Amino acid sequence: MTYQQQSYACSACGSTAEYAPGKNVLRCPHCRFEQPIAPVNRQIQEHAWEELATLPPKPRAPGGQALQCSGCGAVNETAMLSGRCQFCASPMVASAATDRIVPEALVPFRMEQRAVHDHLRTWAKSRWFAPNSLKKVSSAESLHGTYVPHWTYDAWTASSYTGERGKVVKSGDSETVRWKRTSGTVQRFFDDVLAPGTSHVRLDRLKDLEPWPLHQAVPFQEEYLAGFRTLRYDVEPEAGWQYATHRMAEVIKQDCRKDIGGDRQRVHSVNTNYASVTYKLMLLPVWFASYVYNGKQWQVVVNADTGEVTGDRPYSPWKITFAVVIAAMLAGFMFFMSNHHR
Repeated sequence: MTYQQQSYACSACGSTAEYAPGKNVLRCPHCRFEQPIAPVNRQIQEHAWEELATLPPKPRAPGGQALQCSGCGAVNETAMLSGRCQFCASPMVASAATDRIVPEALVPFRMEQRAVHDHLRTWAKSRWFAPNSLKKVSSAESLHGTYVPHWTYDAWTASSYTGERGKVVKSGDSETVRWKRTSGTVQRFFDDVLAPGTSHVRLDRLKDLEPWPLHQAVPFQEEYLAGFRTLRYDVEPEAGWQYATHRMAEVIKQDCRKDIGGDRQRVHSVNTNYASVTYKLMLLPVWFASYVYNGKQWQVVVNADTGEVTGDRPYSPWKITFAVVIAAMLAGFMFFMSNHHR
């Protein structure tokens, strides 16, 4: 079945408008006319974990969704929620209502391409021993903005632990630790613990982009997607919850150490109970840049709000060899001067 895509026509010239990063407007790329995005009368809501059992199964449409471009009329088959027509490059936005879980909120793009280029250029210059071709990462041809789905979770936790408290006893220049068994309970409320909702971007790469300004999130509106790619989630909320509990466990273990006190701490076991668990689906803005070096594709990602940059980088064997030679020469010179003064 072919669906007509969401269309946002410029009221001045009739072309398709796009979301303008950093502004609450749709901007026409041709005549530059801007029209405000009307706010929705809806609050961002957390959804009770129990609601998942009442949702219908996730639709399994092979090959994605067929969208008819409002610009040229071509039919595009895509698994993404938004992107560009492969024939005329017009912005295309599909309806999210067909998904099992609709995004509840998003953090809009704040950084335009020009600012992203500056951050990439600074990042490239700071990579020691990188080849000169790394500068290609800031080229416009390799850059595209994408909303990446994330799950957020809230939960009250109560954790009982067993461990040992250590007291350092000094005797002259030596010291020993006297351990005493202990146990206790710590409690904590977790708010908006993030878990990526996609398997198409590496977990460590997305984690390196944190923290995200989640307080700047707005209720989901498809207008914000116009002109950008948007990945549909393929990691279910149940799998995201498992990842989130691992992140919570790291914090809880530190809470246990603080509760144990003393000079040293050992945590042997932690048993956590979760209550009032809620979730929601959010879209977070990421700029992706890619370039080819030595026949291999390299990728760099940028937080489209904070400008944080992370990603892959090659190493230049020539620069490394030159640095080793210089270091050896300096070491030899220092050795010569030391013997000469003797």
